[in-house]
Amino acid sequence: MNIGPMLNLYPDSLGGTLDDVVDFLKTEEAEGAFSSCYILPSLYHTDLDRGFSVIDYSLNKMYASGETLEAIKKLGIELKLDFILNHASVLSKQFQDIIAKGEESEYKDFFINWNEFWKDCGEMTEQGYILPEEKYLKKMFFRKPGLPILMVRFPDGREIPYWNTFYQEVNYPEVNAPELMKAADLQYMQAEIIVQELSMGCPEGKKPADILQKIVLERKAGRLTKEQVITVWNYMEQHRYYLGQMDLNIQSPKVWEYYREVLKTLAGYGAKIVRLDAFAYAPKTPGERNFLNQPDTWELLDKIKQIAEPYGMELLPEIHESYSEKIYEKIAEQGYVTYDFFLPGLIIDALESGNGEHLAGWAQELIDKNIRTVNMLGCHDGIPLLDLKGILAEDRVQKLIDTIVSRGGYVKDLHGQKNIYYQVNATYFSALGEDERKMLLARALQIFMPGKPQIWYLDLFAGKNDYEAVKKAGPGGHKEINRTNLTTAQVCSGLSKPIVKQQLELLRFRNSCLAFSEESRIKVSSEGSRICFVWEHQGCTAQLKADLQDCSYVIEFCDRDRKRTLITEG
Repeated sequence: MNIGPMLNLYPDSLGGTLDDVVDFLKTEEAEGAFSSCYILPSLYHTDLDRGFSVIDYSLNKMYASGETLEAIKKLGIELKLDFILNHASVLSKQFQDIIAKGEESEYKDFFINWNEFWKDCGEMTEQGYILPEEKYLKKMFFRKPGLPILMVRFPDGREIPYWNTFYQEVNYPEVNAPELMKAADLQYMQAEIIVQELSMGCPEGKKPADILQKIVLERKAGRLTKEQVITVWNYMEQHRYYLGQMDLNIQSPKVWEYYREVLKTLAGYGAKIVRLDAFAYAPKTPGERNFLNQPDTWELLDKIKQIAEPYGMELLPEIHESYSEKIYEKIAEQGYVTYDFFLPGLIIDALESGNGEHLAGWAQELIDKNIRTVNMLGCHDGIPLLDLKGILAEDRVQKLIDTIVSRGGYVKDLHGQKNIYYQVNATYFSALGEDERKMLLARALQIFMPGKPQIWYLDLFAGKNDYEAVKKAGPGGHKEINRTNLTTAQVCSGLSKPIVKQQLELLRFRNSCLAFSEESRIKVSSEGSRICFVWEHQGCTAQLKADLQDCSYVIEFCDRDRKRTLITEG
């Protein structure tokens, strides 16, 4: 894997389409700054979660075409794309086939039937799903309140529970009085009252059965026969529709056919790096963890790797876990590149404390253990906190949180539990107090850290917290604070700003300097507020000397007998 800088964005982040991204990469300012481009999965045919709920892996025609992807490759820029291993959208052809055909569907085992999975491991409830015994529940990892179940209605009227780790939404269609008159032999006034009650209650999350029961008890629609009530209820349930992501059953041969087809598709797009999203949730075994189940997780990755290798693709398993768990080591030991989720918080900590001890210590660990990484400052998610547990003291993590929150960030707790932190949502620039000197030094530190630097487009343009986007997104929309799409005019204007120009200069240096290589020798030292990185490869040396207290730094490059000071700040 080449370790030059990688631009990270949605296909509509810079101008509105991927064609606009190509135009940006062709600008004089951005030319030569990037060796790779990571396009987030709204590139595909998706519905929710800004792309991470995939209907299928065909291109999103609103944003991209095969010609556009080819244009990126012609610029000498490699592609990094996402593959979501654990789940697929309820709008996928496989799930829609189950809804339409039930037991007759060829895909009925494509997703995880909860009751079949937990057979003989618990008691059947009145609601129609098995409640696993406590000894099984204790090992389970939950991403949302309650059991990870979506009750799916089959054509014969049965409700079948399917495993649903992340998101679910059950909706009912708007109906009109003539429809119900015809369906249930109702008079117009009766039908109109029922329609009014359903149209008020269903959007609030009330079930048609409960709404109809209230109508009957309060005689709002006069005398209704049992048959009429059941008919209306059946009509609503037959027309219910879902949003969300359903967990894939990796024991199914059909799922492995699907995996092979997806990787073939991504290879056809030109993907050289494939990020494996949510892979740690995919292996599930009764009595074992449903997150990073070992050794099943490594067996899954190995099988995926065997499929990907003929295409020349590098796999990048994505996982958040505390430093103390050493999962990053285990992934590296398996031969994979890891995500450096520790770096964003460590750099902010170093800049705010004026001390680089922990940052230098982490860099040294990467060097000593020869761990290959993709690192970052910001990304489409928040600034990681969970990962810092064990590398920073608890009070130091809390101070970091308080600082970012005081600057307008939003804290996300894991499962709503205090002090079990997951991430803080803010732009990186705002997290640094919108201090341009800190932003520039953060970027300089990133490009001298071991690994391949991944650059969030909004960090590059010194983007500020977008509170309007959060407001528009409603509850749970905190991530939108750092996902603002820039117009073509804003991109053009941004390219004239010193903070943007200087970052691009740093990235161009990192992309072109011969001292930066996977085979480079890297030295790091730290004393108080001063920190120093040195990269050396085939007689070429690149050096960063920085003072974390006043955010001054100097970058020097030595090409055998030539020594040049390239960038000085402060």
